[in-house]
Amino acid sequence: MSLAVLVSVLIALSLIMALAFAFQQRTGNSGWVDTIWTFGTGLVIALALLWGAGVGWRSLIIAPLVLLWALRLGSHIALRSAKVPDDPRYADLMRQWGPDAPRRLFLFLQVQAVASFVLALSALAAALNPRPPGWLDGVAILVALGALVGEAISDRQLKAAKAAGERICQRGLWGWSRHPNYFFEFLFWCALPLFAFSGGGPLWPGLLSLLAPLQMYWLLAHVSGVPPLEAHMLRKHGAAFEAYQARVSVFFPLPPRSAPFPNTAKGAKNDA
Repeated sequence: MSLAVLVSVLIALSLIMALAFAFQQRTGNSGWVDTIWTFGTGLVIALALLWGAGVGWRSLIIAPLVLLWALRLGSHIALRSAKVPDDPRYADLMRQWGPDAPRRLFLFLQVQAVASFVLALSALAAALNPRPPGWLDGVAILVALGALVGEAISDRQLKAAKAAGERICQRGLWGWSRHPNYFFEFLFWCALPLFAFSGGGPLWPGLLSLLAPLQMYWLLAHVSGVPPLEAHMLRKHGAAFEAYQARVSVFFPLPPRSAPFPNTAKGAKNDA
């Protein structure tokens, strides 16, 4: 894993987020930002894994998994963005920033480029493990594929709830976690440390591989995922969402704390 590869990855991710900013300014729909981020991040990581200096044979496993992640999530976000005028989380930020919104959005997206670089660094570190295949590699593959399936199921259940006009999605996985899609997104990146430590892999690359799941948990659960979305849902649904919060775990799937409350009202839909 050479310095030239790392610098190239960082520059490529920065340019991708500059493109996302330009697209948002042109369309006015911030949802396309996450679409471009997902496809761009997946492609850059895969290219770095397959052509970066010093990566091991595990890159041939991790790269397709990351591409599969990008294809599934990016397609989902693109289809969603095509149906709405804007992403409510970004819209709230733009309102808060006021006249300075364009400049601050550009800087915000460059911070996202740095976050993507952390994911790439962790993936490259995991691929450096020189040990032969072990049982932990199999667990890592199952964790990654299981996370992709779980996130797809979460998205489908939410889509079905919206189509049925449910105020707040409580069906399936959404009855165990208020953000199961975010949980499975975090879980996908947990596969990297498993690859890195399989067969007793070297310590420092293994520790670097931990950065991806740690960062994703912090961002999704405490920064750009759960907090702004829950604030939006509270403004929109008030006491009904407060009751949902009291019953269902915020991030990690856990059994609900009490019997489900009625959710038969039509009209306002979950934007999670």
